[in-house]
Amino acid sequence: MEESVFLEIRRRLQSGLLIIREPKAGNLPVVITVAPGSLEIQSCQACKMISFPAEVRIVPSSCRGLQYIAGDGLHVRLQVQADSNTSKEVISTLSESLKAQESCIFYCQSCGEIIIKERTFLRVLPLPSENWSDLVEEWCCHPNPFANRALHPQNNDCFLGHTYFLVNSGSELHVPGTEIVHSETEHSASERGFTLKSKENARVICKRCKAMLGETVSSGTTKYYVTEMIIQPSGKHFDMIPRSQFVQSIIAQCLVELSSARSTFRFRIQGHDGKVYILMWLLNSDTLLVESMGNSASSSVFTLFEDNLRPDSRASGTWNAVKVLYHPCIKNRNKDLADAWENDFGVHPLTFPSKTCLELLLILSLSNACLPPSLRCMNSFQVAFLKM
Repeated sequence: MEESVFLEIRRRLQSGLLIIREPKAGNLPVVITVAPGSLEIQSCQACKMISFPAEVRIVPSSCRGLQYIAGDGLHVRLQVQADSNTSKEVISTLSESLKAQESCIFYCQSCGEIIIKERTFLRVLPLPSENWSDLVEEWCCHPNPFANRALHPQNNDCFLGHTYFLVNSGSELHVPGTEIVHSETEHSASERGFTLKSKENARVICKRCKAMLGETVSSGTTKYYVTEMIIQPSGKHFDMIPRSQFVQSIIAQCLVELSSARSTFRFRIQGHDGKVYILMWLLNSDTLLVESMGNSASSSVFTLFEDNLRPDSRASGTWNAVKVLYHPCIKNRNKDLADAWENDFGVHPLTFPSKTCLELLLILSLSNACLPPSLRCMNSFQVAFLKM
């Protein structure tokens, strides 16, 4: 049997949507038995038992709304009890990785090259919102003392934004045994692990893999994007994280933090070049996805967890995720909506390297394509999940 199961759980509501992939005609009819911790699918040819994770318990008597949808299979809604700590290890956020008075090492996420070695910050401070300077005039009874002044870190300071962090580049501790080569158009700062290009906002590029890591915002300040760097305490073993997994987790956590802190649920994903790539609407952040694939012959169907499940496994893969609605904006697609969102104060802009924006769009598109057909669209938006 090749049946696969897709289960979308809402933690706060303790409810779930269970989809059993459309069985082949030769397997009909089927008898489905739902137990608290498993699902049994029995046909005239075979019987398959799918075990749910121990932390997920189904209430069999709550099954309702059973319906068959062509192309999907059987849909049923039910009550699901999922432990609040049901998750795999979540990638650390920037605020969790960077601590004052603690030595850390900065790596290029794409290739593992050391960018900054053994750096200890005396102060690690969060940056205010983007419009902080405008608000100062409402707070002060005298002229704004911060007018036309940017916030730049001093030596041994690190300032944290939502999608980037600022460091004072004048006091970075260099990787030994390197040299600096200067030219008119660019100079290679190989002891820092990156190349500085003087044109187009002085992009900071990894010397090994040429990935864009950030930009120089002044002669002594460098801005690094959180999607391009991994920060770990000194002495800790460095493990490479798959690029897709890292980008999903970092951006998903960013969306959750902003929605919680500012009640912002609509986001404009734009590149460092100023172009808008994606319009994104955070639908919910309490999703737990459970999936069990069929045999290898059916592994192309409902495979959100293709990197985490063996095709012949009877166990289920689980992942915390955020559910988003999105519109791609490349090649002037959805231009009218993008223009409207640009002038909407309820939409929060998030800036990343342009290449990362394209990677995110590909991740969203693949997630959308792996969903059951009936779940792929909602109110003219496309639907996707970002795994945390």
